[in-house]
Amino acid sequence: MAPAAQPSLLSPAELSYLHTSLSLSPPIRPDGRTPTQYRPLRAETNFLPGANGNARVCLADGGEAIVGIKAEVEKSEDGQRQWAEGGEEGGAVRTDGGWVEISVEIPGYRDDDGLGVFLGSVLREALILLLSPPTTYPLPLLSLTTHLALLSTRLPALTSDSSANEDPFFNDDWDASTWLYPRSNPTTPSILTKSDPEAPQQHHHPISLRPPITILTALIASNILFDPSREEIAVADTLLAISIAASTTPSPPSNPSPSSSSSFSTKPTLHLLSIRTIDPPSRLTPLGVPDSANSAIPHPSSTFAASSGDRSGEEVHGVWTPRRGGMPRALLKRVLEMVLGRGGVGEEVVAGLEGVDVG
Repeated sequence: MAPAAQPSLLSPAELSYLHTSLSLSPPIRPDGRTPTQYRPLRAETNFLPGANGNARVCLADGGEAIVGIKAEVEKSEDGQRQWAEGGEEGGAVRTDGGWVEISVEIPGYRDDDGLGVFLGSVLREALILLLSPPTTYPLPLLSLTTHLALLSTRLPALTSDSSANEDPFFNDDWDASTWLYPRSNPTTPSILTKSDPEAPQQHHHPISLRPPITILTALIASNILFDPSREEIAVADTLLAISIAASTTPSPPSNPSPSSSSSFSTKPTLHLLSIRTIDPPSRLTPLGVPDSANSAIPHPSSTFAASSGDRSGEEVHGVWTPRRGGMPRALLKRVLEMVLGRGGVGEEVVAGLEGVDVG
């Protein structure tokens, strides 16, 4: 289980009011959003001159993340041979997680804090990272920023002979560089594009891969809330971090134009990478006190004596009780359908990020 989100500073009465509002059907969110609606954000790329790719995302609540990606040359004869041959599976690209270094910096947190270590491990599964003091759980913000930074990453073109045992030389012309992740044009060169072995020979088009995205969901009663705010996280029964990746396979249109050779339609496919549970802060909140057990409210002594006992594990309607976590399997199935289904939240997030101009 991931480290707990930031502890809540709300009183038991405020927590009970929020949980009751978010348990309604439909839920009433504090900022008026629908259950699947994301908070507005502002994104920009290519503003750091010394990085191969970079992005900056600012949320409406003041949260901000900056991601810079710097590529380095690593010598690996075995890796070069497997890359050239396409791997044993005929098209699989060899990857080595040891080549990737991730550093997460959060103001007010130690470098060895468990939150930073966990965020780095999640992003590695799915790069210098800088966060403003988080106003909510920073994983979705970091994931979106890293996704855009990878989309904007370019690698300089190699001018020397890759088979020769010598230091490589690269082209200084940035316009001749190669995209790490190609965008809309299926013929754009990229090191992360592979052929579809199941496609017919006459329509043998490349599969365009996309960086992973982590979507945070809060489960409250039977409601599913996407991109939860800090207040919603404080009363969540369960928090889920769902990592997905999209791939697009260009396919010829139904009525191709004889004069056009690049008219392709893309079919995005979402892939589930991982599901992680996050320890909700609601588990550590104080227990609410009902009026019948409140010594500050006058009531008959006999009634007070009978109701002022220990309420650990007992839920009273309208009185806050710390959440215990857990969820039914049917609710988890609904979450995955909403994320991976056609026209679902996953496709909306991917489409929104594809609309960002990365230069």
